[in-house]
Order: sequence, then C-alpha cells, then structure tokens
Amino acid sequence: MNQRIFAIATLALALSTGSFASHKDPMVGGHEMFSTKDIIDNAVNSADHTTLVAAVKAAGLVDTLKGPGPFTVFAPTNAAFDKLPAGTVDTLVKPENKETLTKILTYHVVAGKVSAGMLMKKIKAGGGTATLKTVSGGTLTAMMDGGNVVLKDEKGGTATVTIADVFQKNGVIHVVDSVLQPN
Repeated sequence: MNQRIFAIATLALALSTGSFASHKDPMVGGHEMFSTKDIIDNAVNSADHTTLVAAVKAAGLVDTLKGPGPFTVFAPTNAAFDKLPAGTVDTLVKPENKETLTKILTYHVVAGKVSAGMLMKKIKAGGGTATLKTVSGGTLTAMMDGGNVVLKDEKGGTATVTIADVFQKNGVIHVVDSVLQPN
C-alpha cells in the first residue's frame, strides 16, 4: 500500500511540476528557464527571484553559481524572503554581514544534480526522510507531505518545493516557499 501511495504522490508531483510535460523549459517568475543556461543566467530572468539574485550578488557567489557545478539549488522566492522579520534582508546584504549571508545562501545549495525523482527515491529509501548535506556544511531533511517535497532546516523551519526540476546546464533549481535557516 505504501508503494502505491508513493507512486501516486510521485506522479502527482511530476504532473504538477511539469516533469512529464512536453515543455522542457519551465516558466518561473513569468519567464522561461532554459536548460542551456546556467543557474545565474536563468535566475536573473525570474521576477520571483530578484531578492535572491541581489543576495547572491552581495555575497559574491555569482561566479560560483555560474561555474560548472553541478549544483542543486533550493531557491526561495521574493515572497519567501518577505516572510522574514522586517529589515532582515536589508541587514544581511550589508558588507559587514557577508559571512552570515553566504552561510544562509550556501545552506540552500547541495553539491550534485538532485532531481525531484531522485530526492523522492532517497526519501522512500530513508523510510520517509532523506538527509541532504549542504554546501555550507549543514544538513536539510527532506520528506513528503502529501504530494509535496518539504525541506526541514536545522532550526525546525520548513519550506515546500513549489516548482521542481528546473534544469540548468550546471545543475537544477527547485523553487521553495520559505528561506531555510542553518544553525
């Protein structure tokens, strides 16, 4: 029975994210994301990720995320950053807070190219959870909530993957609805 539920959840996620759709380059933030471009070149075109792009620039991570990777990026939307306490983003992008900002941003990155299907297989193999090691050295716990992949951070906060499998030439982006917090 669990395998059947998992299969239905996998199909539901694939259909909702367009993984099986004939359109290979999904829309994010009102713009097509091209699998032939790198993470940065696509992210700058997403109207939903202007805060993330500004933060990546402030942290000096542009060249890294334009590099060969591959990287898996859990990309918070502008609305995700808006959930943070007032003034948090403005404080984090100040030069004196570059180290903290870098730690938060790299906490959203996993080395390698982890598709939604691969992540769901890891969750199943882990008995309902999968631990992901982030580039910052922290861990994220992935789990299923109905048909959605949910990530739990080290502080107990969660983020839901709202758009999965946005493939790039140097990795994959999964759009998330909250900013994840390392310890």
